[in-house]
Amino acid sequence: MAKFVTFGEVMLRLSPPGSEVLFQTPRLVATFGGAEANVAVSLANYGADVAYVTAAPQNPIGDALIKELRGFGVCTKNIRRSGDRLGIYYAETGAAMRPSKVVYDRAHASIAEVKPGDFDWDAIFDGAKWFHTTGITPAIAEGTANVALEAVKKAKEKGLTVSCDLNYRKKLWKWGKTPKEVMGELAKYVDVLIANEEDCQKCLGIELDVDVTSGKLDSSKYEGLAKKIISAFPNVKFLAVSLRESVSADWNNWSVVLASKDSFHVSKKYEIRDIVDRIGGGDSFGSGLIYGMNKWDVGTPEGRQNTAEFAAAASALKHTIYGDYNRVGLDDVMALMGGDSSGRVQR
Repeated sequence: MAKFVTFGEVMLRLSPPGSEVLFQTPRLVATFGGAEANVAVSLANYGADVAYVTAAPQNPIGDALIKELRGFGVCTKNIRRSGDRLGIYYAETGAAMRPSKVVYDRAHASIAEVKPGDFDWDAIFDGAKWFHTTGITPAIAEGTANVALEAVKKAKEKGLTVSCDLNYRKKLWKWGKTPKEVMGELAKYVDVLIANEEDCQKCLGIELDVDVTSGKLDSSKYEGLAKKIISAFPNVKFLAVSLRESVSADWNNWSVVLASKDSFHVSKKYEIRDIVDRIGGGDSFGSGLIYGMNKWDVGTPEGRQNTAEFAAAASALKHTIYGDYNRVGLDDVMALMGGDSSGRVQR
């Protein structure tokens, strides 16, 4: 059975070529993507035994999705074949001062129709050690929120480590309860929380005085945020934050923070110019964090610092790759983590 399990929605992504705006030309590039699937693919690329749980329609699009995930080495046997459609999102890549844009078409997707009892979590978690989900999944519908809560409760009951990327998405929270009501309850079962300042404010009601539009972030302020989070949610052992300093749409500075009750670690900062695709950057950070926390002893300062550096390097590399998935392997991340950022041809 898989050691790592992720649960959420995967969608069909439709994007214009390069940095064109939507329908500038009649062509759209079709790929798959979604936060928890992106994490699963990255973990599989690092050699981890990982399973992805979702719902997908019994049609050629659902078949293609499952075939692709299997191609990456992700276990798909727990994907429920139900519903009539896979959600779609349109992604337009920004440039310079023009931001990237996302348009969702995911109403009534297969995953939006699931309900508690649809997945056998006892069987899914048999032999597993880690469960990951995000705040995107509960935002979709009341059913997915209830299933996500069901999953984290069962994961904790069976002794798994639970990680959650809060991933606040304003365009999705429309079904009734507020993000604070839903995510505040779910966070009670989380060991490793992944979040930025907006996530913490919108999902947990915890404020941090930073200006994310300034192009420069003070990493020391996040130590205070971690203390607030862990005080409000004593079950949270670690808070991980990606620090994105957006100079422009295709020039970001990128680093990460990993904090606990009594420790605070900041990674190297990467200056990423000529970004190819920033979508999935946070997911590649999350998967790098999960891998690092299982590779190194995070009970030690060295282990925590190595984890932060691995997660930062993995997510920096994702910005150079088109599509949702981070298609790099373990050696690629370790090389950048070790300081090789020359980009020289490898022969």
